[in-house]
Amino acid sequence: MKDSNCIFCKIAAGEIPSKTVYEDEKFRVVMDLGAASEGHALIIPKNHYANLMELDEETAAGVLPLAGKISRAMMKGLKCDGLNLVQNNGEEAGQTVMHFHLHVIPRYKGGAEVIEWKPGSPTAEEMEAAASRIKAEL
Repeated sequence: MKDSNCIFCKIAAGEIPSKTVYEDEKFRVVMDLGAASEGHALIIPKNHYANLMELDEETAAGVLPLAGKISRAMMKGLKCDGLNLVQNNGEEAGQTVMHFHLHVIPRYKGGAEVIEWKPGSPTAEEMEAAASRIKAEL
């Protein structure tokens, strides 16, 4: 299933040129045009899913092993010191293209800050209340 108005559907289908580093029947992995660091790549399913919650189980089961394969190649080929896997869902979370994709971002010693947040300190009661609301929806 493809969305004819989705730029990532067009990239995944090869209709828009990209620097492809890997492709199979379900995914295309391309270099990110807005790279956070050298080698930043995107894993894009060929079928359209707006976000994580829309992924079917088969596609979801394929994403992490592929991320591992790409990550191992980055560690060897780019000699990076680590990496981040980033997946945003919704505008408030930083998703700018509403087609599920996973960022694989190489990290280098002394490199730019790519991802950061200030850890909070929720109380036990706050954590229990949030956990209860989540459990109620499972």
